[in-house]
Amino acid sequence: GSICRNQPFLVTLLLPQNKYITMGKSTHFIGQPLYSQVIKLLDKAKILQISREQGGERYIKRFDSWTHLVVMLYAVIMRFDSLREISTSLQAEARKLCHLGISMMTSRSTLSDANKRRPEKVFEAIYSDLYATYHNRLSSDSRIRKEPKWMKRLQIIDSTTITLFSNLLFKGVGRHPKTGKKKGGIKVHTVIHANEGVPSDIKFTSAATNDSFMLRPTTLHGGDIIAMDRAYIDYEKLEEMTQRGVLYVTKMKKNLKYDISGDTIYQRPDGLMEVRIQQVAFTKHLKEEDIIHHARIITYVDEKKRKLIPLLTNDMESDPTEIIDIYRKRWEIELLFKQMKQNFPLKYFYGESANAIKIQIWITLIANLLLMVMQKNLTRSWSFSGLATMVRITLMYYVDFYSLFNHPEKDWEAYLKEVSDCPPEPTLFD
Repeated sequence: GSICRNQPFLVTLLLPQNKYITMGKSTHFIGQPLYSQVIKLLDKAKILQISREQGGERYIKRFDSWTHLVVMLYAVIMRFDSLREISTSLQAEARKLCHLGISMMTSRSTLSDANKRRPEKVFEAIYSDLYATYHNRLSSDSRIRKEPKWMKRLQIIDSTTITLFSNLLFKGVGRHPKTGKKKGGIKVHTVIHANEGVPSDIKFTSAATNDSFMLRPTTLHGGDIIAMDRAYIDYEKLEEMTQRGVLYVTKMKKNLKYDISGDTIYQRPDGLMEVRIQQVAFTKHLKEEDIIHHARIITYVDEKKRKLIPLLTNDMESDPTEIIDIYRKRWEIELLFKQMKQNFPLKYFYGESANAIKIQIWITLIANLLLMVMQKNLTRSWSFSGLATMVRITLMYYVDFYSLFNHPEKDWEAYLKEVSDCPPEPTLFD
């Protein structure tokens, strides 16, 4: 028989008052696993084409980039920690693999070799193509959510460090507090558009690399707004952004030297400071000429932390509250990093080579994007963590994703109705 045949089973339940209910198919039943509905968001022909263009199909007989991507996505969504877990689980789900477009059983050695040899640029290109396809679907509608006008123009830049066991591949910063050994780390530099919530640009470096390299004024356009951490402060780049008509908001570094041309403090009715605005100029001495950068320092009171927060911006006109709101939006990228680290396996890697580590990070980014697209299409509200957990549990179940996640109680309600409609069994005394 076909390995794709699905045969629902019947379970008879003994209920109080001698009621017998036969449980058949789920009300969410569909003839394919939930995972096959996830990967329908992928275009197999396009992925294979991208892989050929990036040299990912050279000397490949059977384990093509589609199979590689589907197996790795499965592993990442299921949060497996090792190649053994991946291969054993695939063997257990052998009869369902044809629904995923997989025609071979993947061994540990096959997957390990592919992670080592297939260029990680293949998966970078796949992510870029998926972002181009779905980013408009992920962008929020400012008319519905009443978001400020600047929201669509706002980009957020930041980085997160993923700790590695070895310091050989990516140079880390600092040492292990107990062993004293140097820590390895890969730094993921990310740009997101604030109204989309997924990375639009990603670069990998060692953890020791300074963040400011990711700030590239030539890639920005007039009218763009950039929110960033103070690690990105570079007077030369900030002045180039100003010349291009790009606005930025960042946090002030300590011990920066500048000249003050204006200083105004605004008070609240109770006499305490509400906000302080300073017009300043920074000077950077170069061989050819000095660079003078004009900006504003806006200092406000953080009520929760009970301290003063100084912000630096080249926006000389906007209201201070707007500047503060823009900087606070920077936390969206921190929440994205937290979301990815909490819901996907970035503590354990399926390979030790730099290529294998980067592939796993790209696959994690792809999994995050696909689940966010599916979350966006739901009518019921789900937290990302709750959604990722339920998808992991039901990934290979024969259930319809939208039916299950929009109405997860449907099976239970149908069961209760069947119980209430069932007449009681006659007894010896009736």
